[in-house]
Amino acid sequence: MRAPADETFAEMLRAAVPGLSVGAPGASYLEEPRGRHKGCGGVLVKPASTAEVAAVLRTCHAAGVGVVPYGGGTGLVGGQIVEDGPAPVILSLEKMTAIRAITRHVLEIEAGATLQAAQDAADGAERLFPLTIASQGSARIGGVLATNAGGVNVLRYGNARELCLGVEAVLADGTVISGLKHLRKDNTGYDLKDLLIGSEGTLGIITAATLRLLPKPAAVGTAMMVVESPSAALELLELAEARMPGCVSAFELISGQGLRFLDAVGPDVHQPFTTRPDWSVLIEIGLPEGLAAEEALAGLFEAAEGLVSDGVIASSENQRAQMWALRESLPEANKRIGSISSHDISLPLPKLAQFIEEAQVALRALADIRINCFGHVGDGNLHFNAFPAEGRDRKEYENLRRAIPETVYDLVDRFGGSISAEHGIGRLKVGDLERYGDPGKLAAMRAIKAALDPKGILNPGAVLAER
Repeated sequence: MRAPADETFAEMLRAAVPGLSVGAPGASYLEEPRGRHKGCGGVLVKPASTAEVAAVLRTCHAAGVGVVPYGGGTGLVGGQIVEDGPAPVILSLEKMTAIRAITRHVLEIEAGATLQAAQDAADGAERLFPLTIASQGSARIGGVLATNAGGVNVLRYGNARELCLGVEAVLADGTVISGLKHLRKDNTGYDLKDLLIGSEGTLGIITAATLRLLPKPAAVGTAMMVVESPSAALELLELAEARMPGCVSAFELISGQGLRFLDAVGPDVHQPFTTRPDWSVLIEIGLPEGLAAEEALAGLFEAAEGLVSDGVIASSENQRAQMWALRESLPEANKRIGSISSHDISLPLPKLAQFIEEAQVALRALADIRINCFGHVGDGNLHFNAFPAEGRDRKEYENLRRAIPETVYDLVDRFGGSISAEHGIGRLKVGDLERYGDPGKLAAMRAIKAALDPKGILNPGAVLAER
């Protein structure tokens, strides 16, 4: 049984780590973005160095006190809060924001820096760090890596894991792993970097990372195109990649329901089509020097006759920004409407359109609901979310709060997909992982957890159920 992080333990931390910021957590550290779950309190610490993180963990490990790593608090699966049980230490890396080094190819940055800060640093060096998510202004590098964040550019550049060369991290007992390599190739045993990335703070706390910087495309083009169906969207993707191999950066599917939500509750963004199409895609390309992006997109539009019925190509940076503002406003509109159940899933591309069709039929057989299906269709990641019928409140659907995700996840499992594409497992999907996860993989994960964190103090209850 873990010990609680109370005022007595707070005094132990102050004595063990002179100068450490120790106090009671404010409300913002005990909340998650959807407002459905609240943390149970504890002690908030804000170390200013890797040495202080290590000292905190040594003290917690000795006392058997749980530690919850806290980044920007933007996670959507409850990985940043403990609702019950012994109150934990909440360890925020917000004081660790330094850029330690930057070259043409590598950014070495501390885990408390925001993703936006990493992008800005890369831009200042005339380079690109391409990982882009809606919460990049507040999401921190440590959390981005701990959840293996994806976003809109995975199609071309990959998830966070593909963009990270090395990490510095602290294990449960305070051991520091100094793995800030600037190498693309390093076959010197087990890849602890890839083990820690995506582990959601359950195996170690990432304190710094070396990130890959890439050349900026010489020409960037953005367009929205109306398609008849998700199947037509996938055909358009194949055509785009055939015409511009390796140059399609993002390919986002947008449903008419999402556009109507924006009309109803905002945010107030420019919509390029007067009549809201049932399905459209947002496509962005990045081309090498000597090629014109607008011409390439115009050529794609002409070649897609029969697949695309209307389209708008951005002719300025302002128009491009408007298109992306529309896409990035969809989650906020969802929040304002209030979902019954939200699902971050991925499917094999050949099965994606069939899944959307069957899942809509299955959910509407349960109840009168609205479905907003959108997401990064280029890499198979959908956000397939269920909402109350117009004029009804989500509280009227409480009896279906379990049946709806089970219906969705049963279909995902049958189609060979994943119940968590980019948000992770956190605490909210622990039961789902137990139900749908491969038993052999889960056994191996538990063995790794037991080896690296034998007292179970690191983000207890996240990813794996406590036993």
